[in-house]
Amino acid sequence: MANSEQPNILYILADDMGWGDVSFHGSDIRTPVVDRLAATGVELDHHYVCPVCTPTRTCLMTGRHPGRFGKHATTPTIYPVLPDGYETIAGSLRNAGYETGLFGKWHLGSSLEYAANNWGFDTSYGCQAGCMDPYTHRYWRPGYEHTWHRDGKPVDEPGHSTDLIVRTAMDWLESRDGSKPWFCYVPFTAVHEPVKAPQDWLAKYAYETYDEDPVRDRSFKMYAAYASHMDWAIGQLLELLERHDLSKDTLVIFTSDNGAIEGCNSNKKWPGWYEETPRLGTNVPLRGRKGQLYEGGIRTPTVAYWPGKLSARKVEEPVHVVDWMPTFAKLAGYKPDGNPRWDGIDIWPLLSGEGDQEARRCIYWNLRNQRFALFHETWKLIQEEEKGEQKLQLFDIRSDPYEKKDLVAEQPDVVKKLQGMIAAEREHDGASKRADVDEDAH
Repeated sequence: MANSEQPNILYILADDMGWGDVSFHGSDIRTPVVDRLAATGVELDHHYVCPVCTPTRTCLMTGRHPGRFGKHATTPTIYPVLPDGYETIAGSLRNAGYETGLFGKWHLGSSLEYAANNWGFDTSYGCQAGCMDPYTHRYWRPGYEHTWHRDGKPVDEPGHSTDLIVRTAMDWLESRDGSKPWFCYVPFTAVHEPVKAPQDWLAKYAYETYDEDPVRDRSFKMYAAYASHMDWAIGQLLELLERHDLSKDTLVIFTSDNGAIEGCNSNKKWPGWYEETPRLGTNVPLRGRKGQLYEGGIRTPTVAYWPGKLSARKVEEPVHVVDWMPTFAKLAGYKPDGNPRWDGIDIWPLLSGEGDQEARRCIYWNLRNQRFALFHETWKLIQEEEKGEQKLQLFDIRSDPYEKKDLVAEQPDVVKKLQGMIAAEREHDGASKRADVDEDAH
């Protein structure tokens, strides 16, 4: 049952926002709201996710690595990921007395019949599929075009997706009567392509020049406007907390689901016409991008904010998105029946500074069941398997955070140890896959 010690939880997830896309990391993109969170909250400097969207969302919802749910869960997918009745983070919190709502992108099954209401959310609203046009609210893939919905039922309404998401989330929060704590999950569709921003946000960048190439300059301005618009929307949520005197009772998390892409051509798959976008996000100074296991693909700007509970500080220890489910369950005073199969750990001692716990343990990645990585102590091994050939790369992330020097030849014992750890993790993959989804579907 709910009790007065249970915090409200507001979890905000950006889509494809890279390490270098926030101004507190030196970006030209203006993100004053997130900057303020970083300055006054706990900045998680080594917060890891997965290199693409569905796997990260699977981790968040289950506290487990995505490979546990089958090969298709390790890549962006249209097919359902979670077994029917599986207890998600929302289900656990609801069992603990919480009201639960999702406002934004789900992407754990693109058909509306697999809406988040089936997995612990009292209400869900937004984009069911992997992405969509911010204004038409349509997905590019045939058969899944109508992805905008409310509780699994299609809706048509005018407006930019960022505005609609934040407005609906705020309406839901305003309607809570305070008798129960709440879990509000707001996974924005910004800044995923196709990139479109409202004109008033584009105007804020109109008189700046960021690139000598006019097409690249225009592209970056659109992306920056899209990101700043989302930052403003986050500010609206925080202002609501202040207005209703909820800040002291609410843990706020902000992060992104994976690294940024540097550019794309939306005309290749989206119907209609789209402006060229050769310059979008950046993960500088980290190496790599979305879809890769280098730091730029899997390390994202992250902040935990809770006035009166969390002091401003930076946490250097590595944590992973799988850690949020056990952490939230602990804060809610919830203990699942039996022994939960979480891969994550409770990181509250790290956030609060109340203990000397370090989250230095094995962190494992499975991308498309072909590319694997494992972080242990200071080492990170990337293991790629294609056409029967294996490629290995080893980096000491503490001394070489930008992954410039491959140490495979110099550290054969470390390579062997980490390969064994990857093999051991792979033994657990597929343990909870749905029986009705083709293992090779994606």
